Amino acid sequence: MINKKVTILGSTGSVGTQAADVCRKFGADVVFIAANGNIKKLDEQIREFKPRFCVAVDERAAGQLKIAVADTDTKVYAGYDAMCKLTEETECDLVYNAVSGKNGLMPTLSALGSGKTLALANKESMVCAGDIVNRTKKEHNAEIIPVDSEHCAIFQCLKNGKKRELKRILLTASGGPFFAKKRKELESVSLSDALSHPTWKMGKKITVDSATLANKGLEIIEAMHLFGVGRDKIKVLIHRESIVHSMVEFADNSVIAQLSVPEMRYPAQYALTYPNRCEAVIEELDLCRISKLTFAEPDREAFPMLALAEACADKGGVTPCAYNAANEVAAELFLKGKLGFNGIYELVSEALDGIPDIKTPSLSDILETDASVRKKAYSLKEI
Repeated sequence: MINKKVTILGSTGSVGTQAADVCRKFGADVVFIAANGNIKKLDEQIREFKPRFCVAVDERAAGQLKIAVADTDTKVYAGYDAMCKLTEETECDLVYNAVSGKNGLMPTLSALGSGKTLALANKESMVCAGDIVNRTKKEHNAEIIPVDSEHCAIFQCLKNGKKRELKRILLTASGGPFFAKKRKELESVSLSDALSHPTWKMGKKITVDSATLANKGLEIIEAMHLFGVGRDKIKVLIHRESIVHSMVEFADNSVIAQLSVPEMRYPAQYALTYPNRCEAVIEELDLCRISKLTFAEPDREAFPMLALAEACADKGGVTPCAYNAANEVAAELFLKGKLGFNGIYELVSEALDGIPDIKTPSLSDILETDASVRKKAYSLKEI
């Protein structure tokens, strides 16, 4: 049993439900849950975990949920601002931020601003405002435990040496469903093809990002901020088996890797039990059954979203935020059947053209950039 009070933001999504599985396994006290508006799932979670508070960001859903759970002691609130406020005010030991996309940024700042330990599954917080997030963490003596499988792996591997001994981070990627295909071949791929991930079961948006390698681009930027390294110290490797979740190479050319089955409940468990290790919630890794582990260089010509993310990382300032905003719009349009697969890169690239060069952005600069780039991306599709 883990005697911790836990908040789960994005509790009805892929990562959030797996974090809930881990809390169930270890008997953690889930005191606050929040999600957009999946009333059925929130109802189930309220009745199982009996949280003190619940927020449905969608106000209409919140009204319906209040009626549905009126026989419980859980107080239901509505709206994004309520989620951020309760994240800050609710007493707990750990906040899982599994909110999707840029909407995870303000809850991240709320958690860290109140000195809490943050189990971060929302990479966009770091991509959009990594410097501000790190400054908030430092000012309030808070802590971040990464829940992305790759960054959880790096977090663990780095404990085997000093920062000055680090040579480079080896960030692994599955390669998605279109590994080894050329750009011309990708012109006609379907949505169902893009959502057929070979090793991971994830939400639709992140699955599309995995197919374009945009997700790996976002993870490069996230790693730069989480671990305080330049992009020159991060190398991406395609690893089809998704068993080696990432590696760290030290100055003596030794490489430390973290391996496990591809299962998001593991990093969720690591965050909950940290700094200790407990009985597994995932199956044992059978290396004999796997028999081989392969690695390859990514094809940046076929998957230009990776190279574009790297260029944005090098430029810094508001550019990574703009990349994320344009990519969120492009992925949404692709999921709605309004944009072809190769059109994702074309739209994002064009939306980034002419964005302001703000090297040390304030939070308002970031939010304004996000809004303006989204508006531009939508307008480009309408032309």
